[in-house]
Amino acid sequence: MTGLGAALPYAGPRERPATGARAWLALLVAVAVGAVAFSWPLFLRPESGMSATQAPVMFAVVLPLVLAVVLSELAGGRMDAKTLAMLGVLAAVGTILRPLSAGTAGFELIFFLMILAGRVFGAGFGFALGAITLFTSALITSGVGPWLPYQMLSAGFVGLFAGWLPRALGRAEIALLAAYGMVSAFAYGWLMDFSFWPFAIGDGTQLSFDPAASALENLHRFVLFNVATSMGWNLGRALTNAVMVVLLGVPLLRLLRRAARRASFVPANPARPLAE
Repeated sequence: MTGLGAALPYAGPRERPATGARAWLALLVAVAVGAVAFSWPLFLRPESGMSATQAPVMFAVVLPLVLAVVLSELAGGRMDAKTLAMLGVLAAVGTILRPLSAGTAGFELIFFLMILAGRVFGAGFGFALGAITLFTSALITSGVGPWLPYQMLSAGFVGLFAGWLPRALGRAEIALLAAYGMVSAFAYGWLMDFSFWPFAIGDGTQLSFDPAASALENLHRFVLFNVATSMGWNLGRALTNAVMVVLLGVPLLRLLRRAARRASFVPANPARPLAE
């Protein structure tokens, strides 16, 4: 086999780490918390007082969630000291890349790394990497604010769902990851916009949140708001993800999978050796 398909290591079923019961529970709790955190304006009025306490409460919830995911991975034997070291290294790389890319016109270099790491190491690792990367990069860029817990959750979901993507090989895997990079870029932008949209603009416009309207009508208003204000940024982020996955996906997947095997994170497949 030649070309891109031969360059990629085998990604057979035994290479993809299985998620244990503890990790499943922790990840499902994270998804449920995220659903509540981002969707509450559809069911509660902004003047309910939730907006005043939401950010600190979310920050107090997100950090234990990340810790719970990591501990569940350790307890299930899916992480060891070497894997934790890899998590720290990748988070440090993402922390450095974020201020370099600056997010201008949606150009952000951190998400493709979360996608590739989540693909190789699994959903729990991807969630922890996304959340930790946004947290540490916010500390060094003075980006700490009420938006930070939502950024941590949204980025965590980018890595999480990358670990749940279906099996693919060769060119199909790169195409799958590039397509996911585009979809997840828009999803990240939608979630972040939705976290502040009810308070972003005043009443009386077709783009503003209407507490008296139904959830479906407010979703329609949000779509108009997002298209009018954030489409360019989301599109730039999506293209950046896709281009970086296509350009660097093959060598980085090979490197990450080699590191995973040396950390005893995944079992070798004796039926078909992994390409180096």
